[in-house]
Amino acid sequence: MRTTMPTRKRTRKTGRLLSAACLTAFLAIALAGAEKKPPPAEAVLAGTVFRDNGFALRGAEVHVTAAPDPAAQPKRKKSRNVEWRAFSDARGEFFLRLPAGPASYNVVVRAQGFEPQQKVVTFAASERLDFHFLMSPGAEKK
Repeated sequence: MRTTMPTRKRTRKTGRLLSAACLTAFLAIALAGAEKKPPPAEAVLAGTVFRDNGFALRGAEVHVTAAPDPAAQPKRKKSRNVEWRAFSDARGEFFLRLPAGPASYNVVVRAQGFEPQQKVVTFAASERLDFHFLMSPGAEKK
């Protein structure tokens, strides 16, 4: 009986130490996760591409570039040209996430057998803008 008693006490002490170590690790992980920065704000450009007969157009390429701002002075001689691309789905819909803030973008929609459509989109802040593009038949080739 003497051999089982000390073993039992050691098991209880080891169990308490293990529980305390797990609790400490859990709290450390929880605090580290709480200090993370929130994701940056986004502006959303969404829309639908239609054929001239009103049906959705699948596979249209939506190409977005930052519109040049004539009032802004470039800080560097070589500015990086940032582009975003998306394709319309089976329902003709597309969705793009862009940096939030006041900005203007050139949006060009192209599809094989249709004339390209272009619009200038201006965001004031973190917002969602929805647009519709009506594609007319033409000689646009990919």
